[in-house]
Amino acid sequence: MARFESLANWLTWQEQFHPRPIDLGLERVAEVFCQLDLKPTKIPTITVAGTNGKGSCVAYLESIYLAQGYKVGAYTSPHILHYNERIRINGQPVSDAAICAAFAHIDTVRNETSLSYFEFATLAALEIFSQEQVDIRILEVGLGGRLDAVNIVNPDAAIVSTIAIDHVDWLGHTKEAIGREKAGIFRKAIPAIIGDTQPPASLLETAAALQANVLQIGDAFVYEKQAHGWNWTADQLKLSALPDPVLKGEHQYRNASAVLMAVMSLQKVLPVDEWAIHQGLQQAKLQGRFQLITGVKPILLDVGHNPQAAETLVDYLQTYFPTVKIHAVFAMMKDKDIPGVLAKMQDCVAQWYLAPLTNPRAAPEELLISYFQQLDIKNVNRDYADFAAAFNDARCKALPGEMILIFGSFFLVSEYLSQFA
Repeated sequence: MARFESLANWLTWQEQFHPRPIDLGLERVAEVFCQLDLKPTKIPTITVAGTNGKGSCVAYLESIYLAQGYKVGAYTSPHILHYNERIRINGQPVSDAAICAAFAHIDTVRNETSLSYFEFATLAALEIFSQEQVDIRILEVGLGGRLDAVNIVNPDAAIVSTIAIDHVDWLGHTKEAIGREKAGIFRKAIPAIIGDTQPPASLLETAAALQANVLQIGDAFVYEKQAHGWNWTADQLKLSALPDPVLKGEHQYRNASAVLMAVMSLQKVLPVDEWAIHQGLQQAKLQGRFQLITGVKPILLDVGHNPQAAETLVDYLQTYFPTVKIHAVFAMMKDKDIPGVLAKMQDCVAQWYLAPLTNPRAAPEELLISYFQQLDIKNVNRDYADFAAAFNDARCKALPGEMILIFGSFFLVSEYLSQFA
């Protein structure tokens, strides 16, 4: 008999079951994965890692393979509104029942092996994809790469989108250390696709040590923007007059280029025609990343939470909204580089609204205020009872045509979408 019948009860138990919420390492999860004895044993797989951009890469891959008519399994994290968003079949979140059944099977075969919340999710995704007999699995790394639970699967191609400073407590305090961890998803003779134009040497050195087939943007493949659309070239391959990526920002050309390299690398296994590529680039969907809600007072949602993500957000705002006054509803987790994000954003934002979150990882208001004072940032509104109060104040003070930006955390974007969308 299953330990629980509802998904909510399973998740509550998992949050308390394992002694550490983040416990990097493959030994335990690999052992349970073997016990699941999933069939078929080999499904074409693309693994995606990166400090920023991996969600976009997954979205493009999912959209392109769906346009070609393949049955696609996609695993991402974290979710914004519902846990089921993490595990998708053909673009649709799987049911509570499917996840509960997978959890029950995992719980049965694990014996005394303890698993973290993320490890349960990863194994559940792999079991569901096996049962559904998907044509391709697209797996997004949760944290790092080398020791992430997703890395129990040997991919047919691997993408590292970007390397920047984040999750320093687990991955290290330098790009070199972080690059070494991300490169852990590469495999011998398998396409190792790098979408970062200036990757740390450690990423390339580790890839070489693993004897991976390194394919780096600017070397193995390039893109060129045109007056209308863009071109992509890799060796003897060329795709011309591609539609602009539906996800906005200059960085999306780099993400899309890395994705096209992965797709073309797997053409013998999973053929894709140019029509599907065009459709996929135009139909990709990604909640919470430069998500624009139009209106008299437009609202922009962005889950970016590190300086590199903030820099791309600034580029986006300056490109598409150069004269628009920005009201920022803001919160971040206390373990993030808050001063680094504020330093990137301060010249773009006219008014700040500090939104309290109930998450224990959220930076308290006093800490945020200290960083604003260090950077001499003015016009900071505070002392709100909850997110709704902060957002409503921003909405009240913004004039028609001015933008409300909600950014800094997945949890913050989730608050807006759950209460106001």
